[in-house]
Amino acid sequence: MMDLAVLGGHIQALRRDRGLTLQQLAEAADVSLSMLSSVERGQKAPTIVVLARIADGLGVPLAELVAPPEDSRLIVRRAADQDTVHEPGGWRRTILTPVVPGVNFEWIRTTLPPECDAGRFPAYAPGSHEYVVVESGTLRLTIADAAVELDEGDSVYFAADVTHAYANAGSVPCTYYVAALIMRPRSAQPRTGSR
Repeated sequence: MMDLAVLGGHIQALRRDRGLTLQQLAEAADVSLSMLSSVERGQKAPTIVVLARIADGLGVPLAELVAPPEDSRLIVRRAADQDTVHEPGGWRRTILTPVVPGVNFEWIRTTLPPECDAGRFPAYAPGSHEYVVVESGTLRLTIADAAVELDEGDSVYFAADVTHAYANAGSVPCTYYVAALIMRPRSAQPRTGSR
């Protein structure tokens, strides 16, 4: 049996994490404000239709909304479960970190083949940060219109609220790591992946 207070607290935490007011989520979910408020306070048991609408409004799968809370102090992501994306142009990126609801942090390993330009990435919301360290090869990192060449072992920090680009102009592959703390604008839905 579902604990309504736990469910309501979970919905409220997800809403606040996204910077949404009760009114904004009610509109996005097409659920009445009074119903949403009662659900968040654990006073009403929502139907599956209402739960599905709230999940859509929050941009999360229904299963995540109703799953019993787990101990989030330890989340293991096995190597076999890491997502590796093969991008056009022959480069690939692997998201190494577990997905933790409410935590906007990613640790990514990327390998660019020789003479590969991964393209430009949009500016993220103010307060976003990226740290980059080059494991092997040479990386050209462009922040707005300023480029910096990074060699094996070099690291850099930059405020990620500007356009940025990654490229390997060298003759050998370049592998680098990005630790990213990406903030979302108050009205944004969760983002999907990055470099």
